[in-house]
Amino acid sequence: MNISHEIGLLVQEIQRLGSKSADGQTKVKFGVLFNDDQCANIFEALVGTLKAAKKRKVINFEGELLLQGVHDDVDIVLL
Repeated sequence: MNISHEIGLLVQEIQRLGSKSADGQTKVKFGVLFNDDQCANIFEALVGTLKAAKKRKVINFEGELLLQGVHDDVDIVLL
């Protein structure tokens, strides 16, 4: 799978699991995304896909790297 395809799948999963905020942006907590069975089956390296999507300005989140447990409450925002 190429990274552009994986980022597209990531956007779909964020839309499926997330919710729209008052400002119209779709957000999902990292822990929700990380612990979802469907996401686990799609993404071999979720953190790497998130990092690539952030670099391409498709999503945004606080910090450079997200780790399970430590960053479960961090919002991932679709741009």
